[in-house]
Amino acid sequence: MKYHQINSALFVKNRRKFMAEMKPNSVAVFNSNDIYPVSADSTLPFAQHRDIFYLSGVDQEESVLLLFPDAPYEHQREMLFLRETNEHIAVWEGEKLTKERAFQVSGIRTVYWLQDFHKILNEMMTYAETMYINTNEHYRATVETETREARFVKWWKERYPAHNVAKSNPILQRLRSVKESEEIDLIQHACDITEKGFRRLLGFVKPNVTEYEIEAELAHEFIRNRSKGFAYTPIIASGNNANVLHYIENNQQCKDGDLILLDVAAEYANYSSDMTRTIPVSGRFTDRQKAVYNAVLRVKNEATKMLTPGTLWKQYHVEVGKIMTSELLGLGLIDKADVQNENPEWPAYKKYFMHGTSHHLGLDTHDYGLLHEPMKANMVFTVEPGIYIPAEKFGIRLEDNVVVQEKGKPFNLMRNIPIEVDEIESLMNS
Repeated sequence: MKYHQINSALFVKNRRKFMAEMKPNSVAVFNSNDIYPVSADSTLPFAQHRDIFYLSGVDQEESVLLLFPDAPYEHQREMLFLRETNEHIAVWEGEKLTKERAFQVSGIRTVYWLQDFHKILNEMMTYAETMYINTNEHYRATVETETREARFVKWWKERYPAHNVAKSNPILQRLRSVKESEEIDLIQHACDITEKGFRRLLGFVKPNVTEYEIEAELAHEFIRNRSKGFAYTPIIASGNNANVLHYIENNQQCKDGDLILLDVAAEYANYSSDMTRTIPVSGRFTDRQKAVYNAVLRVKNEATKMLTPGTLWKQYHVEVGKIMTSELLGLGLIDKADVQNENPEWPAYKKYFMHGTSHHLGLDTHDYGLLHEPMKANMVFTVEPGIYIPAEKFGIRLEDNVVVQEKGKPFNLMRNIPIEVDEIESLMNS
């Protein structure tokens, strides 16, 4: 891995929190992700399943974590199963975790090779009454590929039909949504790498540069700072491309007078940052662009203030909608009649701001969090309003990452990344 090793104390804490929520006499199993084939002998780069990483720090394929807090013997309460390494694997694939190295990474003393998993699981099942299976219940999830986790669940249900079944995901949704201080530091580090990439761009962007050249500059800066690269597929949308919310082709020339919407951010140690900035190709905003830009910035700033403990997700977005409505009236994009005659299910402001304002952030860019429950301190959210005007051939979105505080205003992890019009213009023209 490119990142510096994370202190295993974080993963020890995470496991303790999870096991404290488990039912008596129960087992929980977590599997790594597969390495996915492309064609012939080609594969996609490996990306670890975030749940097993959250609980163990293990960032390697063919890994299994078993938790059994009520096991008869202490050494059975936390167990890791890894693919056995040898000199041949080291030569052809590179170093894999040894048992000692796995302990250093995870804090788990009981480490077995993977070929022992079924035998040991069978023993644990004779002691246990309940199995926690790990299913993907994220509100945005649309999974079409059968994962290693899903295959295990199918096999386990057939092999052990007499056991009770419980779900890991509701526990993880709550635990992962509230960050430990070490996790906030890792997200901050990802944001700091993102800042370096963005500042690099401000001196690079000029008329006739291509979107993919901008992408290349960011990739260079991210990787040279120990990131694997982008936390998600980058959006580098110049001109009218910005009005396609998930534009990812990044293959057009950036023309003088246009704006570039940049939804781009680095990961670090599997933790995501998520930034959006909108900058002028020429280095100067027009008066109209500046007016819309500052309207979006005001909405972002006001929305951020509402991210406090006890805030309800649904009501938060209603209030942001009211602020956006006021700004759109001021810009002349809607009028009072539009508001008076609006459909409550699709308010007038949605014509120009059709997506949500915030989502949880962490190990996943759209991280775990139960939206029907009130916000809590140490949750990390994006704040990303936008105004999209196809008729004027530009769209503007601005996005920061903030931490909910026990008291006071949220802490902005992107506080050092330029966002004010004057600062952006000054840096682009210096």
